Amino acid sequence: MHGNLIGGQWCEASEVSENINPSDTRELVGLYARGGREDAERAVSAARAAFPAWSQSTPQFRHDILARAAQELATRKEELGRLLSSEEGKTLPEGVGEVGRASSVLSYMAGEALRVTGDRIAGLLAGSDVEVTREPLGVVGVVSPWNFPIAIPAWKIAAALAFGNTVVFKPAEIVPGSAWALVDILHRAGLPEGVLNLVMGSGSQVGGVLCSHPGVDAISFTGSVATGRRIAMDCVSGPVMKRMQLEMGGKNPLVVLDDADLDLAVECAVQGAFFSTGQRCTASSRFIVTDGIHDRFVRAVIERLKGLKVGHALEAGTHIGPVVDEKQLNVDLSYIDIGIKEGARLAWGGKPLDLPTPGFYLQPALFTEVDSSMRIACEEIFGPVATVTRVKNFDEALSVANATEFGLASGICTTSLRHATHYKRHAQAGIVKVNQATSGLDYHLPFGGRKASSYGPREQGQYAVDFYTVIKTAYTSA
Repeated sequence: MHGNLIGGQWCEASEVSENINPSDTRELVGLYARGGREDAERAVSAARAAFPAWSQSTPQFRHDILARAAQELATRKEELGRLLSSEEGKTLPEGVGEVGRASSVLSYMAGEALRVTGDRIAGLLAGSDVEVTREPLGVVGVVSPWNFPIAIPAWKIAAALAFGNTVVFKPAEIVPGSAWALVDILHRAGLPEGVLNLVMGSGSQVGGVLCSHPGVDAISFTGSVATGRRIAMDCVSGPVMKRMQLEMGGKNPLVVLDDADLDLAVECAVQGAFFSTGQRCTASSRFIVTDGIHDRFVRAVIERLKGLKVGHALEAGTHIGPVVDEKQLNVDLSYIDIGIKEGARLAWGGKPLDLPTPGFYLQPALFTEVDSSMRIACEEIFGPVATVTRVKNFDEALSVANATEFGLASGICTTSLRHATHYKRHAQAGIVKVNQATSGLDYHLPFGGRKASSYGPREQGQYAVDFYTVIKTAYTSA
């Protein structure tokens, strides 16, 4: 059994969780400890005790640990990519690519540990000097989702450690393998006892402790809007209000104008909406298409979908793996049923697939004749389901694109510089793409959205320092 890491020691738990392969539900990926409230409380105490020494450690010391961990991830990316794909269901090339991204994130953040800066400013009083410095904020609770089980934990944990914070990490219950491997690598890279703690378990038990414990200074969370709002309430209701970084849902539009390159638009749409089984917060789940290209676009997308293979994540030639688990598959199927009842036209797909290995397989679903007020066009599904809404012109397309409670990613396909420029300025999203799939982001750039999609400072890149440090202004008179 793979145990929890608390205070530098691997610990068993009273309960054990089975990690099941969604591509073949007969296969057990591994057994993992399932911790509870007491484990979480011990982990917080260990992180609290380790913080003074770690926060005063040299940037070079922190750099070297992160760099060693990055190198091991890079060396083992094929092995760990196979583990990731086995437990989450994304294709093997996607799994290997995600491990490679995690390695790059750790390498980048190792450098950021050396680049924390401040300012020295003349005070307004004679003989007064002022120093503005950044300091570690304390113990950070990291709560990560299942759809990127190594990349998202990597960019949260690496940033926290680089700037001198200690961490208690609670991964998603259904993908513990990748989280355990990441923590094991960082632990063996030389982290002192208690600096990084892993407690696998339920959100209500482990997550609840992290959000309410007075020894936790901040929470970095990625997940659903509903869970994010509950975490926000917990973080502000205690004796000390915690700093929050909440990355939540998306209902991301891809606008396709009449002047778009059709082949490029189709590739952006299919890649953005259906690859990784549509299980990305930046997935293009709404296609907003102008009249002149609408019918050709729909036909071309359907032809592209017909050529995609849905299958076992580890098999060569598979384009789309299974849905992550039965619960999410049922959510996807329920929304497909809702769309049909709402009067949308199921133009292609949307059927469960019976393949040689028992798993949670679903044809990508494309709905047309979708009104922007329908639930399937408003609510995040988090599966391989996309809608097409017909509009008259650019102005209507922009209006429909922005008419959502979410604001994570937004895209447009056009050959018009004027329309592209206007869209980048007026799209109400944290990430805007022109002639690219909405999914995906470079690891050195800020990640986050607007409206219900995000709350708090951005993740990734040099902007991560804004969340993981506190600013101190110190005055000295001669």
